[in-house]
Amino acid sequence: MKLISWNVNGLRACCDKGFRDVFAALDADFFCLQETKLQEGQLELSFDGYESYWDYADKRGYSGTAIFTRHTPLSVSHGIGIDEHDHEGRAVTLEMERFYLVCVYVPNSQDGLRRLDYRMRWDDELRAYLVRLAADKPVIVCGDLNVAHKEIDLKNPKSNRRNAGFTDEERDKFSTLLDAGFIDTFRHFYPDAEGIYSWWSYRFRAREKNAGWRIDYFLVSRSLADDLRGAAIHTEIYGSDHCPVELQLDDRLLQ
Repeated sequence: MKLISWNVNGLRACCDKGFRDVFAALDADFFCLQETKLQEGQLELSFDGYESYWDYADKRGYSGTAIFTRHTPLSVSHGIGIDEHDHEGRAVTLEMERFYLVCVYVPNSQDGLRRLDYRMRWDDELRAYLVRLAADKPVIVCGDLNVAHKEIDLKNPKSNRRNAGFTDEERDKFSTLLDAGFIDTFRHFYPDAEGIYSWWSYRFRAREKNAGWRIDYFLVSRSLADDLRGAAIHTEIYGSDHCPVELQLDDRLLQ
C-alpha cells in the first residue's frame, strides 16, 4: 500500500507545473494534499479509479486539504471537531476498515511568532483528536506539520532557532505527539540521514543550495510498526516549494 503527501502550495498553479503527470507517475493508493488554496468548483480535477474528499477554508485562496483515494472509506470527516480550528480547511479524515487516515495542514506560527499561542492550542487539540481516533483503530497521519523536529531536520538549525517551525515550543509539542504513541516513519527507516528535506524557501536560491527543512511527515500508530515497508522523500519532484513524501505499508491493511 502506497501513500503520498504533498503540500502543493496552490493546486491550480501546481497543475500548470505538471501535477497530473506526477500524480500518475507516483501511482499511490492514497494521495494527500495540503495548501490546495481552492474553493469548491474552482478546479475540475479527477483521476480514473479515484474518489476525492476536500476540506476548504472559509477564506478564499487559503489553506485547504484533500485526499484522493482508490479505496472507498467507511466514513469521511472534516476538521478536528473544534470550531476555533475548523474554518481553515486544515484536516480531512478517512475511516478505513483497518485504520484512520488523517491529512492535515498544521498552522504556521508566522513571522514574529505572532500565531505561536494559537499554534500551541492547535497542537494540543490535534494530538487529543489523534489519540481519540487511535483508541478505536490505528492512525496514519500525514501532511505539512510545519515543524522541523531535530537539528538534523533542517540545514541551518542555529540561525533558525527562534524562527517559526523551529521554536523549542513547537519541537516539544512534536515530541509529545510521538510520545503519545506515534512513529516518525522517515526516521524509522533513516534515523541518521542528513541533507534530505521536503521544503525550501523560494528566496536565496534555497532549493539549488539544498538549504531546506523536513516539515512534511507520515506518522503512524506504534501498532503499525510491523506493517511499515518503506519511506521516501521525493526531492527530485518540483512544482511547489515542497516536494512529495511517501509511505509504504503492508497490503494487509487494505484487505
